[in-house]
Amino acid sequence: MTLTSTFPVIDLQKTGRNIEKYRKDSGLTVRDLQEYFGFEYPQAIYKWQHGECLPAVDNLLALALLFGIKIEDLLVYENREVSYPAA
Repeated sequence: MTLTSTFPVIDLQKTGRNIEKYRKDSGLTVRDLQEYFGFEYPQAIYKWQHGECLPAVDNLLALALLFGIKIEDLLVYENREVSYPAA
């Protein structure tokens, strides 16, 4: 017997586009975010926006608070069906 369930999977590309959209809607530049986070270089922010990686949870929270939204508004995900054998 096989059991089926759903599991949320974050879409990195769409989440990155959300980060960029909310940044622009807030009137902020990549340089502004770089300074806000205290990053020496802006590469991390570009990687977030291009969907190469996600910000750490504390940085997601900081972005959401900075943009005046909930973390859930930044993240784009879909539920994928997963199957596993019953014990």
